[in-house]
Amino acid sequence: MRLRENSISPSTGGHLHRCVCPSARWERESPEATVPGPQNYKDAPTEGIRRVLEEETGRMFPREQPVDTSLIGWIRMGTTVATNALLEREGERTALMVTQGFKDLLHIGTQARPKLFDLEVAVPDVLYEEVIEVAERVVLVQDGCQLPRKDPKRIVTGSTGDSLEVWRELDLDLVEKDLKGVLSRGITSLAVLLLHSYTWSDHEKAVGALALRLGFSQVSLSSQVMPMVRAVPRGYTDVDVLFMQSDGG
Repeated sequence: MRLRENSISPSTGGHLHRCVCPSARWERESPEATVPGPQNYKDAPTEGIRRVLEEETGRMFPREQPVDTSLIGWIRMGTTVATNALLEREGERTALMVTQGFKDLLHIGTQARPKLFDLEVAVPDVLYEEVIEVAERVVLVQDGCQLPRKDPKRIVTGSTGDSLEVWRELDLDLVEKDLKGVLSRGITSLAVLLLHSYTWSDHEKAVGALALRLGFSQVSLSSQVMPMVRAVPRGYTDVDVLFMQSDGG
């Protein structure tokens, strides 16, 4: 029997793993297999698929043998592994590298208040353990800018076509010293968030390349994860993605 018109949908991530296979052949409840978590099986979703196929076909599929995929139309996996890691703070130790002067940027956030008159606003804790400030500064060239004017080291053009002034060049020697200190404290995951990197990412890329050479196992650049204006949401996304990847999500 071939079940090409059917699908198998496993969900995994919690203590139980569920597989559902809707069938067009029989007017009955779809066969469903719920199995305990991965501590009981080498691969719980595979075990669930095996049980579903046995129910659908009436044949035995030994656990120690590969699943016969010719009987499957497609598999769509739903998982909460990454979400669980985020909620339970079970990712690896993570450090954030940010433009100097913006150490608390992600802690402060946008200061949005879901309930305007709530006097007790619960602020979620950040996912990173340590913050390193980078002595670099890039500013958009725009009329009416109220920042004190400085003589730029150079003027560059971003991917959006905007012109930017590099007020302070990146000092990789200082960055290397800081990164080695982070590694010495056992932190091997690094998120990098530099201002205006969504349009001009040279400094972020240089930091990321250096971090990988020094031995960081995971490096996430905000300019690659979310190349969009607004540093706060870009930074949150950068850190979240890194944190969940570190946990294997």
